[in-house]
Amino acid sequence: MKQKTASRKIKILVAKLGLDGHDRGALVLCRAFRDAGMEVIYSGLFATPERIAQIAEDEDVDAIALSLLNGAHNTLFPRVVKCLKQKGINDVLVVGGGVIPQEDKKGLEKSGINGVFGPGTPLPTVIDHIVKEVAKIRKI
Repeated sequence: MKQKTASRKIKILVAKLGLDGHDRGALVLCRAFRDAGMEVIYSGLFATPERIAQIAEDEDVDAIALSLLNGAHNTLFPRVVKCLKQKGINDVLVVGGGVIPQEDKKGLEKSGINGVFGPGTPLPTVIDHIVKEVAKIRKI
């Protein structure tokens, strides 16, 4: 892997998981992240956790923004974290968003999702979280 320095742009993978064909929100995130100065990679629809981990490794990303609207977040989000760990990737921020009930957020955070965002979250809130958390990871 390349050296992740504080001076380079944040490289983020926006990933659509599982059998969820609703990508409008993910595409809005792609544009917002790009406009915020990040380098954006989009997984396309129907990505598996294994595929997302492979893209993260191949592209040497700093962060992954998972998007899921079909209710499988409690299964698929933690699976992405597990796949990253199996590859020895421990320096990538993973955030998630979609229609996620409040009662599921703590469990997702315990599984390694560092930021869970629901519908209506202002884009600057998501961007600021990613920028701050990636800065923390890069200092480690």
